[in-house]
Amino acid sequence: MKEIKKNLSKWMYWFLLGVAIILVYKFLDNFTVISNTIGNFLDIIAPFLLGTLIAYLLYIPASRIERGFKKSKVKFINKKARGISVLITYILAVLLIILLVNVILPVVTESIVELVNNFQNYWNTSIERLNELPEDSFLKSEIVTNAIKSVGEAIKNIDINKFLNPERITGYVKSALGVASGIFDVFVTIIVSVYILLGRSSIINFCERLGTAILDNKTSRKVGQYFDSTNKIFFKFISSQLIDAVVMGILATVAMSIIGVRYSVLLGFMIGLFNIIPYFGAIIAVAISILITIITGGISQAIIMTIVVVILQQIDANIINPKIIGNSLEMSPILIIFAVTVGGAYFGVLGMFLAVPVAAVLKIVVNDYIELKNKRKIIRE
Repeated sequence: MKEIKKNLSKWMYWFLLGVAIILVYKFLDNFTVISNTIGNFLDIIAPFLLGTLIAYLLYIPASRIERGFKKSKVKFINKKARGISVLITYILAVLLIILLVNVILPVVTESIVELVNNFQNYWNTSIERLNELPEDSFLKSEIVTNAIKSVGEAIKNIDINKFLNPERITGYVKSALGVASGIFDVFVTIIVSVYILLGRSSIINFCERLGTAILDNKTSRKVGQYFDSTNKIFFKFISSQLIDAVVMGILATVAMSIIGVRYSVLLGFMIGLFNIIPYFGAIIAVAISILITIITGGISQAIIMTIVVVILQQIDANIINPKIIGNSLEMSPILIIFAVTVGGAYFGVLGMFLAVPVAAVLKIVVNDYIELKNKRKIIRE
């Protein structure tokens, strides 16, 4: 009897292995059809996914505004705190988009167009200043001279009108909106995000009940803990990085305007935007700002600008950013640099931005795993 069971188990193992191989083969054989089907399905549900993302990003301001209204002694405001908070959050978001599109974006675009159109004049002036330097100057060495000429030729050959004309900008906006480019999709996206924000308590309650029903109590609690930790990390990191980028951008713009740096709004906007990317973003932004300031204002102004911006970045790194983001991530600089490098290599700019919170979550999982293994070893001993 045992021999029969053993043979049956053996044949069942080989049968399941054969079925698995056939399924994998069929999947690879029909990969194009399957990928197209999945792609079409993602296109259909994209407004729902985008609406969820918008609700996720707007959750923090909405929840904080709601907490303020909850303290109100007016019964109507207290009772309708969530609906009022969502309405105010969307009004603020729309006003921010209007400000960005109508005030900041035109100035930045105009500065880019003007910079590129006048680049040849700036470049000729810079070369003249370079030639006036002493022969033993570091800036007149062959390596530096060749590098400067290479950068100049590369920028000079860029036709900015191909990228920043009204038709192109409209195309960029549509591409950025992606799946929500149609009126219906935009409408669905907004409605989905509003309903998620309004009904977030019932959604969370449903997920908790579903997890309890599918998993055992211990596993369900552990999954819930990881979910809470992940949410806190992502919320804290994303919101704080965006706020910090705005603060740094404004400070850099004001400081460079006082110094008299040309295109201070453009450079301040770039520094704030790049500041979202940990470590590398600040270095890249300062390097580009130095190059543009040398070309447009000379070496002396570039040195002053560099000193001021580096001081601002040190203030931001040691005072402003810790106040905003706190020490919740508890990650070493080496791990952050490694995460940003890997994220950027595989997923581009978005990967560089999201690499840090993802690494923080993985760090929690790995630490829990190590702690569990060590506890089991102690028990066995």
